[in-house]
Formats: sequence, C-alpha cells, structure tokens
Amino acid sequence: MHGGGGRRSRGRRGSSSSEEEDEARGNGEYEVALRPDSPRRSWRSWFGDMLRNECSWRGALARLDSSHSSSPPLGFVIHPDNWWYVLWTHFILIWAVYSSFFTPLEFGFFRGLPENLFLLDIAGQFAFLVDIVIRFFVAYKDSHSHNMVYDRSQIALRYLKSRFSVDLLGCLPWDAIYKACGKKEPVRYMLWIRLSRALRVTEFFEKLEKDIRINYLFTRIVKLLVVELYCTHTAACIFYYLATTLPPSMEGYTWIGSLKMGDYSYSHFREIDIWKRYVTSLYFAIVTMATVGYGEIHAVNVREMIFIMVYVSFDMILGAYLLGNMTALIVKGSKTERFRDKMTELIRYMNKNKLGKQISNDVKNHLRLQYCHTYTEATVLQDIPNSIRTKIQQKLYERDITKVPLFKGCSPGFIKQIAVRVHEEYFLPGEVIIEQETAVDQLFILCHGYLEGVGKEDDKEEKFPLNLPSYGTLGEIPLLCNTTLPYAVQAGELCKLLRLSKQSFTEILEIYFSDGRIILNNLVEGKDSNVCKKLLESDITLYIMKHESELATRLNCAAYDGDLHRLKHLVAAGANPSLTDYSGKSPLHLAASRGQEEIVSFLIEQHVCIDSSDESGNTALLEAIKHGHDQVVSLLVKAGASLIIDDAGGFLCTTIARRDIDLLKRTLANGINPNAKNYDSRTPLHVAASEGLYLAAHLLLEAGASVLPKDRWGSTPLDEGRLSGNKTLIKLLEDARAIQISEFADSCHLQADRMQKTKCTVFPSCPWDERGMQGIVLWVPQTLEELIEAAKQQLGVSTDSCILTENGGKVTDVDMIGDGQNLFLVSSAR
Repeated sequence: MHGGGGRRSRGRRGSSSSEEEDEARGNGEYEVALRPDSPRRSWRSWFGDMLRNECSWRGALARLDSSHSSSPPLGFVIHPDNWWYVLWTHFILIWAVYSSFFTPLEFGFFRGLPENLFLLDIAGQFAFLVDIVIRFFVAYKDSHSHNMVYDRSQIALRYLKSRFSVDLLGCLPWDAIYKACGKKEPVRYMLWIRLSRALRVTEFFEKLEKDIRINYLFTRIVKLLVVELYCTHTAACIFYYLATTLPPSMEGYTWIGSLKMGDYSYSHFREIDIWKRYVTSLYFAIVTMATVGYGEIHAVNVREMIFIMVYVSFDMILGAYLLGNMTALIVKGSKTERFRDKMTELIRYMNKNKLGKQISNDVKNHLRLQYCHTYTEATVLQDIPNSIRTKIQQKLYERDITKVPLFKGCSPGFIKQIAVRVHEEYFLPGEVIIEQETAVDQLFILCHGYLEGVGKEDDKEEKFPLNLPSYGTLGEIPLLCNTTLPYAVQAGELCKLLRLSKQSFTEILEIYFSDGRIILNNLVEGKDSNVCKKLLESDITLYIMKHESELATRLNCAAYDGDLHRLKHLVAAGANPSLTDYSGKSPLHLAASRGQEEIVSFLIEQHVCIDSSDESGNTALLEAIKHGHDQVVSLLVKAGASLIIDDAGGFLCTTIARRDIDLLKRTLANGINPNAKNYDSRTPLHVAASEGLYLAAHLLLEAGASVLPKDRWGSTPLDEGRLSGNKTLIKLLEDARAIQISEFADSCHLQADRMQKTKCTVFPSCPWDERGMQGIVLWVPQTLEELIEAAKQQLGVSTDSCILTENGGKVTDVDMIGDGQNLFLVSSAR
C-alpha cells in the first residue's frame, strides 16, 4: 500500500465504458489494497489477505505524475492492471466468446441440443456471477479528472448504473424459468440478453488494434471476418428456430422440412443429426447474405419471408460496412493523405484570415519540408513519452552540444539538460530566422548550412555573410543582454539549427547556475570592451550573482530533497557543506532526518562536523535515530559519531512517556545511558514503572538500568511499579532488584578483598648479600606455596626454595608478611 497520504481522488461518476477501463490500466498506483483497521474479520478480509500474499504493492511516486496521484484505497480494491485480474479477464473472455456463439445456438436448437452442452453453459453462468462480484471491487479511471477512483461506493454506484442489470439478467437460468412458466415461448426470448457479453469480445479487439506488436491490418481483417461469421451464425440459428417452432404436422411448410437436395429429403428433419441441420442452416444464411444462392433453399411460409426480407436488408448494410472497412484499411492513413488534409486546413485558414501570398508560400514550403523524410525523424518524437524522449534527445544532440564553443567547460549535467530542451528545426534558403530589430528570446545553434545577414536602411536591403562556423551560436548576446539585432538573419541554404528558448535556458541555470559563470567567461573572451560591459550589466549576470549568494540555502534544500546530483554541483561551486541555517541545522542534519544514505555518505567524505548540534541540541545521529533510518545511523557510527544529548534523562523520560518503544530501542542500541536522570532525578525506569510499561522496563533493564536510584521524593522504580499495580512489572523489578543487590554485595566484597590485599618484594638472594640484585613485586597469595612458586617462575629459579625476611628469619605463613615488606628467595639447601 502506498506509504504517503495524499488527497483522495474524487472523480465524477462516469458511465460504463470499456475504453475508460482500458485506459485506466497501467496508470494506477496500487494493485490490491486492504483496509488495515477492519474491526472484524469477514470472508472479504480473508479473501483480501489471500490476494495480498499473491500480489505486490506499487508505489508510483516515481512512476506517476503528482497531478495524477490519488490517496490509498479505503478497503479491498483491485487495480485493473493487477496480474491476476488481467488473467481473470482473459478467462472470462473465453466464456464470453463461448456464450456469444452458444446463445443463438441454444435459442434455435434448444429442442435438440445434447445435455452436456447445458452443463457447460451452467459452468459459464457461474463464472459470470463471480465476475459480477469482482466488478464491485475494480477501480476505474475517471473520464474527467483522469485519476484512478478507489472509492468503493463510487465503484459500486458506477457499476450499478451501467452494466449490472444486464449482467445479472444474463446469468439467470432462463431455460429453467422457461420450463417453470409452462414452456411459454416469449420467455425464451430473454436468452438474447446474454448477447451483451459480446461487448467483451469487441473490447478485446479494440485493445488488439492499439497493440503495436500486432499488425493492424491483420487484426482488422480478423475482426471483420468474426463479425461476418457471427452474423451468419446467428441468422442460421434463427432460420432453424422459425422451422422448429411449428408443430411436427406442419414441418412440410418450412424451408427445411420442404427441402429436397438431390435424392435426399429433409422431411422429419428433427430426426436428422444436429450437426447436419446446423450446416444446412448456416449454408442457407451464407447464400442468402451473398445473394448468390441457386434457389434450392427458399422461404416457404410468411414468417420465413418476413425474416429473410429483414435479413437481406441488414446484409446490404453489413456488406457495405465490410467493404468500406476493407477499402479504408488499404487507402486511409497514408502519409500523402495526412499531408493533403493538413495542407487543406492551412490553406482554408490562411484564406479566411487573408494572410497574403508571401506568408502562404512560406507556410506551404515549410509544410512540405516538414513531411520530407529528413525532417520527420525529429518531429516523430512529439508522440513519444517524455521519459523516453529525454533519452532519445540526449542520444541525438548531446554530442553536438559538446562541440558548441559557448558551452566549453560546462558540466556534463548541464550539457545533458541543454540536449533535452533543444528543438531541431530546418530552414529553406531565404527563410528568415530572426527578424531585424525584434527581441531575441531564442538561442540558435547552427549544425550545418550557412547564414546571411540582411540589413535594411532607407528602403535598401544589403546582404552579407555571417561566417558562423558549424556549432556556432546565434543570438546569444541579444538573448542575455535583452537587446535586439540590428539586422535580420536568414538561411543561405538548407540549414539545420537547434533552438533553445530563453525560458528553458534560465530554468537550466537555476540548477546548474555555476555553469553560468563559465558561459559568461566564454562570451567575454575575445569580445570588445563595450560588449563585455553589456554582458556584465546584463540580467543574466545579476541572476548568476544572486544565485551564488544563495548557495548555502540551496545546499540545505538539495540535502532535504535527496538531490545528490545537485548537492555535488553545489559543493563543487564553492558551497561549504558545514554551513547551518537559522535553526542551526546543517545539510547533514537534514539528510540524516530524511534517511538520504547517499547524501550522508557524500557529506561524510567532505569531512563535515559529524557531532554538531542544532539549536535544539539534536545531532545528525539523533535525527537519524528519531526517524528510524538504521542505515544512516550505521554510516554515522562508522564515521565516529556518538550519541550526544544535552538532557539525556529528559529525552528518555519523554520518549517513554510518549510510549515510543521503537525510538527507545534505537537510542539504547546506540549507547545512551539508561540511568540518566531528568530534572526531578527520575530515571527512565521510574517513568516506565509509574506508567506500567512492562516492555519499556524490560528494555531498560537489559540495557543496564538500575532499580536502586531514588528520585527527589525518595521513590525507587520498584516503588513506582507497586503503585502502578502491574503484577508482571512488579515481579520483573523485584527480580532485578534482588540481582542488582547481590551483584552490588559481590562487588563490595571484591573491593574489600582488594583493599585488604598486600604486596611484597622478593629478591633472589640472601638478606646479607651485598650484591643488590634486582627483585620483583608480587601480590601476596592465599598460601606460602603459591608465593614461592610465583617467585620462582618470575625470577627464573628452579631449585627448592624458601622465603626469608630481612633479618634472616624463615617465613612459614603468609599472614606473617606485611604490606610492602622485602622478602628473599633462597635455596632450601642453605
């Protein structure tokens, strides 16, 4: 389900349209949505759980435009592009084809059809009943707003107003109703309601016609053949119906009962094989449609005559439709026809507005150029989606843009954006590109051809070559300085130019404005002082200077938006990544709070201050921990960040009071002191115990929180826990208190033992030896044997030894040794 909330799409309740449903597919953000807060579990929620396990969620923020986004569905809703729903539509299409052909057969040959066909028909009706239920949960695209509608009430109302009644009537068991009503023949006419299912087949062919992977001519011919076959099939069934509804005694007064072909007679035709009867009826329908029958089959009674007259009249219309479509497939839609239609419209427009012969000729010539092969290769991009067109334009024009001297030294990103925004244009010889003394709002890049300048003064026209080299620019100085050209520019031969509007150029500089300084330097190079002065005083120069002063603000915005590409360009332009805004937040704070891993890594590489705090005392690490961005936390910790909080006790107590267990886990995992106290000397365990929060208390105890501290009122966490009344929590605190008291006692005992422990200095010589050999300081162990062994090991003595005092007395017990006493290790043989 979509992670962010947006405004609900409230499209108007459109009418039922298969094309709207087809257009809706591929534009939605969700496949299947399930309401998370359902108060009780029903079969519908169970069914949604099953589908959720099979289907994946889409999040379209990357793939859909924000204007087409909609809020998450409130309930179980199926997106039309969901893979299993598409599979279901193909499955139901098979039943629709079967039902469309079986319904006329059932109507006409009802009295002679095998029973197994009726069983198959019952299975089909059950499938359509399931489809009716599913359609109440299928989202649709609103015809006015073009947003996907996920509101269940709107979906249901739309379906109820459109096809629900017909679909439900088509699923009724009309054969059983017919028998229950005493076999009244008008009841069986209700079977024709099921022919509405043929609309599904029509929708299927419409989608095939739009599929560019399938040959359009082939699809249309198949569709026309299906129409012709279906019409003759239906007519054949009606022909047989007209004959079989008469009593057996009057079967000789029907077209088939009176039929005799060669020596074979169709008298008692009800006893003939059903396949032979159907083929005979189909043959009658086809030869009647083609009006080339031999006359052996003809109408006998008045009913048959009336139907054949209606059928033949319909056949004339159907034949004209088939022939017209076949002709249109061969002729219509050619490039020449499109050119003629466009030219006719333009001529009518120019004549209506009396634009004059010269303008009319220019328009006609340019239109002819537009439809030539070399020009349509560029204009065909207009019908391609923007994302694909961007890649194509970069492939086509990026190499040319890099050759433009004006853009020499600019960043690759700037070059790519220029390549995306330019438009390819061709000009015939003599066509004016820029008029004299008109404001220039376009930048032209000459790819091939040559240009001429045309100056007009005192009704005299003077032409001169501009000598503009390939990939040179035209109109850059008037464009940047908001001036006009003193002469007109026209093509001297067929010229190919790339055109860039001033608005697009300015929009690109908003992102890559550091390249604006490079462009200005390229322009100033080689120009005279007057031109340089105009350029330095131009609006574009002031624009660049203004944006250079906003580097720091843009840096923070780039970090907040996660725009690493822009951030790198801003840093390369000279912005200090350690700068902070009015609240003391640096780009690292913003990137950490937003979970921008790449930006955090980049800022760490720039050696920014990792542990700097904003005015609220929050570091980048704390921001990442608060917002649950574990990967960012890991990056900061690896870079040496530490969790520094000015009021750690107050922060933890507030976190527990808000019952934010996830934040508590993350802060404890990153080394915050669980015994930090707030202004009331209360630890986080005090708050958890007073609120009866067992899980929070358990986490704090695992992190090393103590049960023994007292707050300013003299209460311990255990006291607070007893007041809360949570028996499980009280038991947890009591056990922790017992363990901590025991550990405290053991610690005190160990500390006392260490305070009572004595040390001595042992020398490897006799007390009266004057050589002054070096000794070693040892802790006095529990027994004398241990002391002797330790001394022998440290002094490298291997013989049996004993310990003597300075007076030469032999030590027989360690309790005789005083702290700091000098002892002597001597051989026992002495």
